[in-house]
Amino acid sequence: MYTSTSVRLSEETEKRLTNLAKETGRTKAFYIRKIIEDHLEEMEDYYLAAETFAKLRKGDEQTCAWNETVKDPGLDR
Repeated sequence: MYTSTSVRLSEETEKRLTNLAKETGRTKAFYIRKIIEDHLEEMEDYYLAAETFAKLRKGDEQTCAWNETVKDPGLDR
C-alpha cells in the first residue's frame, strides 16, 4: 500500500525526471519512489549520525568504552 506526499523540485531536476520518465516509459512517481527506497537508509545513517554527533558535542549524549559495552550489553545507563 502506498500513501501520497508532495515534493518541490528545481526546474532542472523536474526536466531531468520528466525526460527520464518519457524516454523509459515509466512514471516520474516510479523514479521518485525508487530513489527514496534505494537511498533512505543511507540518508538515515548520515543524518542520524550527524545529529548524534551534534548532541555529543553539546554534552547532551554520552558514550561508553567498548570494554564496558561488552561487559554490559544491556546498556541500561
